[in-house]
Amino acid sequence: MDENNKFDVVGTNIAEKATMIWNVADMLRGPFKPHEYGLVILPMTVVKRFHDCLLPTHKAVLEQYEKVKNFAVIDGFLTKASGYQFYNISKYTFESLLADPENIEANFRDYLNGFSANVQDVLAKFDFDNIIRRMVESNTLYLVIKEFNSQKGYLGPDKISAVDCGYIFEDLVKRFSESFGEEAGAHFTSRDIIYLMTDLLLSDADLSKGGNVTVYDMAMGTSQMLSCMEERIQELNTEIGVTCFGQEFNPSTFAIAKADMMIRGGDPNNMRFGDTLSEDQFSGYQFQYIISNPPFGIDWKREKAAVEAEAKKGELGRFAPGLPKISDGQQLFVLNGLSKLAPNGKMAIIQNGSPLFSGDAGSGPSEIRRYILENDWLDAIVQLGTDMFMNTGISTYIWICSKDKPIHRAGKVQLIDASHCFEARRKSIGTKRNDITDKCRDLIVKAYGAFENGTIYGEKDGIYCQSKIFDTEEFGYQKIVVEQPQKDENGEIILKKGKPVADVSLRDTEKVPLTEEIEEYFKREVLPYAPEAWIDEKKTKKGYEIPMTRYFYEYQAPEPVEEIAVRLHELELDIQSSLDALFGEK
Repeated sequence: MDENNKFDVVGTNIAEKATMIWNVADMLRGPFKPHEYGLVILPMTVVKRFHDCLLPTHKAVLEQYEKVKNFAVIDGFLTKASGYQFYNISKYTFESLLADPENIEANFRDYLNGFSANVQDVLAKFDFDNIIRRMVESNTLYLVIKEFNSQKGYLGPDKISAVDCGYIFEDLVKRFSESFGEEAGAHFTSRDIIYLMTDLLLSDADLSKGGNVTVYDMAMGTSQMLSCMEERIQELNTEIGVTCFGQEFNPSTFAIAKADMMIRGGDPNNMRFGDTLSEDQFSGYQFQYIISNPPFGIDWKREKAAVEAEAKKGELGRFAPGLPKISDGQQLFVLNGLSKLAPNGKMAIIQNGSPLFSGDAGSGPSEIRRYILENDWLDAIVQLGTDMFMNTGISTYIWICSKDKPIHRAGKVQLIDASHCFEARRKSIGTKRNDITDKCRDLIVKAYGAFENGTIYGEKDGIYCQSKIFDTEEFGYQKIVVEQPQKDENGEIILKKGKPVADVSLRDTEKVPLTEEIEEYFKREVLPYAPEAWIDEKKTKKGYEIPMTRYFYEYQAPEPVEEIAVRLHELELDIQSSLDALFGEK
């Protein structure tokens, strides 16, 4: 079985397991509204995952607890006994809970209270205490526990890997979001996109020496980008330690991410709650790898005061280069990532088309592009095809930023048009109708690694991508203001203090590429058509834009008139034949 088919099977198994878990909703109908099902199912799934992980060492933990329960500090003893970063000292299991239905609430609460403090923090984010009360009032608590204790509800690590469990969580979050009427894709990035990002980040990595690497996701959702990055790194070298860090502001997805980190054996304290833009939990940190899919097309009105206050700090803050439009905060996440990227660091971040070109010279968006390009941190941009994400069908782009470019990439930016590099799904998920399969991913990663200009990878009439290389300054321009003089009714130029008075109605602007001298451009492009014009040099501004569509545009010659005439004549004959048949004429 090749890797792509293996992923298909795994994906099917994940969906089947998630569907079986979600079917618990059948017994919630009535007491809970459809959009509330996830309030029960998500925390119960997390609790059951904890339960099934701890079950093999449950007896050993209880025995150890009896030995150390009077000690001042007992966590270390109990985590060692459990084999995880967490433990449970309650005598109950799901099996024994079901043996005493009359006391199901008290016993279940005893079980939950037996968890270590880090699990308590996870459950608090779900507001689970209130949900338990509602299940008790509706006589559904016993039924839900019974369903989760069935074979189909088993989530032990011997059957469900950490990565697959993470995707089960993702699938459940997606279903919950859809039932709530939320944008499900705001919480979900499919693994085909994630693996492309990880492979682009690691394509030139030298991981042969072992050691430890750090990975950060500033909008981690349920942390699947982090777990996939860890998986990929350790596939390259099992001796390498991977320390993951992430921030998330949605309570439910944060709780799942923290639970997932604990189960995978990582440090749960590295999973932090809060709004990345206004409540940065990793100020002063630097990371070797950053991978993220932050929200795009979402305003930052809620964070406005905090963001503007930090921008005033200048280089001491994250947002010194400039601020984007209030209606779209995605470039703020890019700046956040760059501020935390280590000197040898590399970042892959998903954006829509707006950061490529929005904003005029001197505006916040343009100044952010200028900051990135003039520091030579933009390594590559990969344009993906449409219909790649669950919640949007628009084109999206992976920006690869590096603070340690190889010499042959220095001063250069690689643009890869991979908008034709996908395969259609058999069944769409939301607006996701296309996948980046193994074949597609290999072509894109090959194009990135080869770093060749104009080369096409794949078949032009099928699945392919194209690479182009540009000097960094090719994206820059100087916006000049061109003035022309006012004239009186006799056609004479109006002067003021010996200088021509500008006619505002004739004012125009030109974008002069940074690769050209302004005077030469002005003589060639303006003066032949406006010989009395001049440049208002005080208003000249530098700007940057990356018009990918223009760079990869290919002229399509129109169909010859003769061929059009032939087709029209054939259509006329066909229509006439149909009319004759309709009215019985021969």
